[in-house]
Amino acid sequence: MSGGERAHGFEIHPWQLKWSGGVDLDMLGRTETLFALSNGHIGLRGTFEEGEPVDHPGTYLNGFYELRGLPYAESGYGYPESGQTVVNVTDGKIIRLLVEDEPMDLRYGRTEEHERTLDFRTGTLRRHTVWTSPTGRTVRIKSERLVSFTKRTIAAIRYEVEPIGEDMKLVLQSDLLANEPVPPPGNDPRLAAALEAPLVSDLATCRNYWGMLVHHTKQSGLHIAAGMDHEIYFPDKADTFIRADGDLARLTIAANVPAGKSLTLTKYIGYGWSARRSVPALRAQVDAALAMAMETGWDSLKADQVRYLEDFWRDADIELDGDPELQQAVRFALFHVLQAGARGQSRAIPAKGLTGPGYDGHTFWDTESFILPMLTYTVPAAAGEELRWRHNTMDKAKARAAELGQRGAMFPWRSINGDECSGYWPAGTAGVHVSADIANATDRYLRATNDEQFETECGVEILVETARLFAGLGHHDANGKFRIDGVTGPDEYTAVVNNNLFTNLAAQRNLRDAVEAVQRRPDLAEKFGVTAAEAAHWEACADDMTIPYDERLGVHQQCESFTLLGAWDFESSVGRYPLLLNYPYYDLYRKQVVKQADLVFATYLFGDAFTPEQKLRIFDYYYPITVRDSSLSACCEAVAAAEVGYLDLAFDLLAESVFTDLHDLHNNVSSGLHIAALAGAWMDCVAGFGGMRDFGGKITFAPRLPNRLTYLSFRMIVRGSKIVVAVDKEQATYRLLSGPPIELAHHGEKFTLGETPVTMKIPDIEYREPPKAPPGCEPYRREI
Repeated sequence: MSGGERAHGFEIHPWQLKWSGGVDLDMLGRTETLFALSNGHIGLRGTFEEGEPVDHPGTYLNGFYELRGLPYAESGYGYPESGQTVVNVTDGKIIRLLVEDEPMDLRYGRTEEHERTLDFRTGTLRRHTVWTSPTGRTVRIKSERLVSFTKRTIAAIRYEVEPIGEDMKLVLQSDLLANEPVPPPGNDPRLAAALEAPLVSDLATCRNYWGMLVHHTKQSGLHIAAGMDHEIYFPDKADTFIRADGDLARLTIAANVPAGKSLTLTKYIGYGWSARRSVPALRAQVDAALAMAMETGWDSLKADQVRYLEDFWRDADIELDGDPELQQAVRFALFHVLQAGARGQSRAIPAKGLTGPGYDGHTFWDTESFILPMLTYTVPAAAGEELRWRHNTMDKAKARAAELGQRGAMFPWRSINGDECSGYWPAGTAGVHVSADIANATDRYLRATNDEQFETECGVEILVETARLFAGLGHHDANGKFRIDGVTGPDEYTAVVNNNLFTNLAAQRNLRDAVEAVQRRPDLAEKFGVTAAEAAHWEACADDMTIPYDERLGVHQQCESFTLLGAWDFESSVGRYPLLLNYPYYDLYRKQVVKQADLVFATYLFGDAFTPEQKLRIFDYYYPITVRDSSLSACCEAVAAAEVGYLDLAFDLLAESVFTDLHDLHNNVSSGLHIAALAGAWMDCVAGFGGMRDFGGKITFAPRLPNRLTYLSFRMIVRGSKIVVAVDKEQATYRLLSGPPIELAHHGEKFTLGETPVTMKIPDIEYREPPKAPPGCEPYRREI
């Protein structure tokens, strides 16, 4: 495919996602998600400014939620009492247009021209529409919106209307609207009740072109202030008035606009929320933010946005030759991962980012295991902020561990504020590996950044308290082996098992990193009460860790006795995926069927625990029984496939991961993007085809390209050194863009990268025929 061609409704362009042509009402939910804008603090779904047509309106603030009861047929000790659900907060995107008293609505009249463009370099969503009303009047509408990366609490929209062919009276209504109706959330009445008018009005006020609403949630008690201010450009004169009452603040502008002239409105929207601050304080915060935005102005806000993204792409861009749509999709993925985490400021990164209500707005283990690897090596400050959020919830994690009779910190399987809110124990609380995932991400961040302040304030404590958890969760058996029993690993089709190998390896890494941390920082060891005896116990637990292995088959076991479970009938499952919607867990738990890459993922994250031959045996055994009912699987399998030599299969799996949302492979993108799968695009390019590994802070590469790519380059930041790696079929070239020289390795050959680029040959590899996926689960294949 070449530039200008279309795929799945979008034009193929290396730096944009562009929809042009008519309005497809069946695509509304999907495009609202794909065109979402966010900075990690504010999220705006890509709905039309006119408010309708709409599939799911959405304006989200990171960490803003309502409480709801959790459904239990039978309650039990230690079950979480309440869940948390992200709230669609006060909507400031709405700018309604009336053309001679007729509402502009793309469902009526004729749409002569229509295009929308998400621009990865400007960080804006642009729109151009020519619409003819049912009574024959034609207008041209241009809009552009942004959620500022540099002014964290601000979003802005420029909206321009031009009459075509005749003078017209135009009316704009710029709204702040709270308790906006949202579609029913499914069959859970508790969730429906929580989301029905969740905001209670505290204040509604306005003056001139400025308005503000302040609300609080009924159950969680969080307060939110939303404000708007405007600049208006019109050719002659206009009548304006503003009102604010309860859930609505509205500025109305009525103007007679000559043909060929324009009525232009620039709208600045400010948000603030808090669990503790007073209504006057929140009002003052948003007042100040709007004043700053008005003083900065649209042109400067946009210029700042462009400069921010120039810096990002200079440090994080990935270039591919051989598939233009794949290049577009990879940059789309990087851009949305940035949007999810850029300005979280010690908040979580939800699984859907701030693009939709999916998963109730919760964060999971995939933040630390999928998203943070990309951010750690491209936007390290954002990775550090997310880990600070985890540290800020340490008291909750320690309380949860104590509730379950454990020492240390047990971080939640799913949460918004740090409290566990998973209502299903086997696939929630039992997934204790999440605490080790957080510890592993912490150690990776420390080694990649040398952030001493973070280590002092957060890092060592995270490592210590999670090590305490695993030292207590496990025990030494009669044979002297350390066991961790009754847990669930990443594969949720094999639950509450003994010695899940992913969990054991993650815990082993956690324990060893904690020992090294307290030896490195004896001052902090004393502060947290770590004795020499306790550190020695951690070391013994790590050294004695149980590693399940089937001697008969010559392959590691995903968990103890996994290879003795019954075989799953994959042939009869064709057309019945995902399995969890068509089969009882009771059956899934007793068979050799894998939902998402578990042990295969471990061969990447903990690759220094396996030999190359063992990794190959693991992939060959587990790939044919993994159904990839989770969007997290394809990217893991792609990295592993590339390492063991199945390069073309790795390419197909990369495509499956990166097109998960653009091609709506799971038929649920309307509820939000799969941010971890998008981060998997970075993982597949850098760790898969680039062969990048970081074990103990030692950065190594083993690049090799599949047949369908002719060139790959990627950028990384490691301890202040910015490097770019360029790979073709024959060789790889390493360049140091800035920072101190750095020690690297290429296919096992060590070298120092300084001012002079280093070019090294890529060794040949023996072709292997890859194993087959389960019937009906073949990877997504690109036809180029």
